Amino acid sequence: MRFLENLFRKKKYAESVVLIDIGADTVAGAYARYEEGAQPTILYTRRLPIEIRTDEAHDRAMVRALELLGTDLLREGAPALARTTGSGSADRILVSIDAPWQETLVHTEHFEQEDSFIFTKELVEAKLKESVAAPSQKLLADTSIIGITLNGYDTNNPYGRRVHRASVIALTSLIERNVAKSILSMLERLYHTKDIFPIAGSSLRYQAMRSLFPHERDAIIIDATGRSLTSISLIRKGMFVTMVNVMTHSDDDNWVSSVTSELGELAKHYPLPRTIFLLAREQEVTELREKLDPSTFAPLWFGDAPLKIVVVLKSLIGGSIRQMTTNTPGLALLLMALYLQNRHQALSGNAQRLPATAGE
Repeated sequence: MRFLENLFRKKKYAESVVLIDIGADTVAGAYARYEEGAQPTILYTRRLPIEIRTDEAHDRAMVRALELLGTDLLREGAPALARTTGSGSADRILVSIDAPWQETLVHTEHFEQEDSFIFTKELVEAKLKESVAAPSQKLLADTSIIGITLNGYDTNNPYGRRVHRASVIALTSLIERNVAKSILSMLERLYHTKDIFPIAGSSLRYQAMRSLFPHERDAIIIDATGRSLTSISLIRKGMFVTMVNVMTHSDDDNWVSSVTSELGELAKHYPLPRTIFLLAREQEVTELREKLDPSTFAPLWFGDAPLKIVVVLKSLIGGSIRQMTTNTPGLALLLMALYLQNRHQALSGNAQRLPATAGE
């Protein structure tokens, strides 16, 4: 059996993926190609507005826009994929869902025994399955492990080691159940596949950012791409510490005061890093950067060292992703492509798969 496994693992990894980004105002999609030893390639992109009709619920308008997007992807994107790969079929679909339909929660699981024990992946999976639950109106779409410490030390290759104590930090993606079912059933019907993997947008983008700036061991990530929800992540000494959510539209006048208030609460418990990454929609990025005047935050930091606010632009990611499309992908789609680039081993049939499909 091991011989057969090793034999099949010699097959070169390659797959085609549909990326779907669902925001509060727009839906976007792309065809992306992943091949071992090569940069991911985006072959086609499309973005459509969510136009709410009179007396129409927001989620119904979103699903209607999503169906139009899916039809365009099949009609125009699949031929573009076929011209490059010889086939217009996608192997799987990744769906990033933003507020108001998603929620990202952070939780830490602790393992400790008087006698040493072997720390295994199965032990972690069993613990998370036991402790992570979703309320009845939510669907548990994804649980991503973003940090593991063994005996108090951050560890990149933790499994199989003998320890006395361990901690696992995980991000959980919860999606409105009715909305998730509508999204999944519609995509299954269009693409004739159940290999559909939903994840909360804020969880995905945090993980992509961590890989994009691996040497920034102390930083704050302000993710305002979701418009109706802004997430603030704190990283210290290379470790994820916490994530808080600001339920204020990024175009509201009190957005800055709401963000400042949450940073103030964090400052009561942790020294704040002096590097801030800002993620925002293209049409808002200049305005939000101007609102985030360093003088606004000065009282939250000790000392006179300057703050560094880094606006995460598409150009910062472009070198990692090939683009063979006339429509330039937006920041959200590029971060999705980057996220999958770092998960290509998990995507391949020769390694662990993505988190279970919602409802599986």
